[in-house]
Parts: sequence; structure tokens; C-alpha cells
Amino acid sequence: MSLSIKDLIGSLALSELVAGLGVTLKYMFKPSITIQYPEQKITLSPRFRGEHVLRRHDDGTERCVACKLCEAVCPAQAIFIEIDTESQVENRKTSEYDIDNSRCIFCGYCQEACPVDAIVLGPNCEMTTETRQDLLSNKEKLLANGERWKEQVDANLAADAKYR
Repeated sequence: MSLSIKDLIGSLALSELVAGLGVTLKYMFKPSITIQYPEQKITLSPRFRGEHVLRRHDDGTERCVACKLCEAVCPAQAIFIEIDTESQVENRKTSEYDIDNSRCIFCGYCQEACPVDAIVLGPNCEMTTETRQDLLSNKEKLLANGERWKEQVDANLAADAKYR
């Protein structure tokens, strides 16, 4: 291997090290951009895909019509829906709606496939648990999420409506 004179002089002068130190000095005196997380929260995009939410109509009835499109489109097969056998054909409801968040990849396909906007990926990005069992979301938990984040989910959907 032959080194050219230019490469030899560059390696002896440590030009890469000097260039790296120049970048360090450039940013050393600028203000910090670090966010102190628990005290300061960042603003999430309206399109952020967090924990799942099952929405209700304004009169309190469930939006889900048990079409099972979200279950069919889920690439991770994280959604399980069971249709209530006592509900009428024109007004079908679910008896079970389970999501395994340990399998979910938060792709948003379930939200895009839903014809009535019943399932939405909500604004919660703090989904820490101690056991895998806590990552299983049943219908009651999903409906409770919908009630907890109703205003924020509605605002996010309204902001995103022009792109859908």
C-alpha cells in the first residue's frame, strides 16, 4: 500500500481530529436543546400513533360496528374481535375487543381501515408496564381510553381530516 504525500501529511497533522474538535467547539457555546422529560412534555404531532382508543358516539353508544376490518388488516395479528351473537345484523356490536400491545407495531392500519372511526391511535406515549399481562387491552380499557382522551383525539382527527 502506498500512501500519497498528501495522505501522509494529513495523518501526521491529525486533520480529522482537528475537524472533530472544531465541530465540538462550534456547538459547545450554543444553548442546550435537551428537554427535561418528566417535568417538560414535548408537543406531539396530531398524527402521533400511541395507545389505542375505542371511540363512542355523542349519545354514548359504541361506534364499532364489528366489521372486523381492523382485525383483518393488522399485519402483526394483534387484534382479536368477537361479535356479540345477540346483536341484530343492522346494529352489530362486539362482545370482545382485545389488542395485544406487545405484538402491535403501531402502524395505524387499523385506524385507516375502520369505516366509522371507532378505533384510533391516541396520544398516550407513556405505556410502561411491569408485566406482559398489563400490555393486553380489553374492550373496557379501550373505551376508558376513549373517554379519557376524547377532546384530544377529536382535535387530532379534526387537524388531520384534510389529509385523509
